[in-house]
Amino acid sequence: MKTILQKDFYRESGQWLTHFQILKRCFSPNLHFIYLLRKAQKHHKIPILGMIWRLILRHYQIKYGFQIYPETQIGEGFYLGHWGALVINPKAKIGRNCNIAQGVTIGQANRGKSIGVPEIGDEVWIGANAVIVGGITIGDNVLIAPNAYVNTDVPANSVVMGNPAQIIPKENATEGYINHRV
Repeated sequence: MKTILQKDFYRESGQWLTHFQILKRCFSPNLHFIYLLRKAQKHHKIPILGMIWRLILRHYQIKYGFQIYPETQIGEGFYLGHWGALVINPKAKIGRNCNIAQGVTIGQANRGKSIGVPEIGDEVWIGANAVIVGGITIGDNVLIAPNAYVNTDVPANSVVMGNPAQIIPKENATEGYINHRV
């Protein structure tokens, strides 16, 4: 049985790694952060150990520019393509095999018709500097193009681009973008 951490690291390498091999790959900032995030999530109910992992994670949130909290529900096979300037609301939900590039914001809307935080499905690729806000649902197998502003529901099997978001139905929208699926 593979752990969630092994599944996350499989997405990057295409190989099933041992715990020692995972530690060796933690020299990459994005993989190091995923390692710390998953440890903080795993130990959040253990008082002292959970606090230690949160403090370590907080240090690296600042160092690497990732604002992702242990409370965020993130499915297995999470992949951060590059590091820096990434914000995800702790109440957001992200499905399996999600790729997120640098500069992405997944945030809350506090007014208007879409109050709330996004729920992102499985097999979603989010390009650099995309903004996804509000109580919206992103379906499975969706490609969100770089610099897109998404504040409306997106059906499964779609490509989203532009500001305002234009939704184009497309089967296999993420084929060639999401590799080593788990």
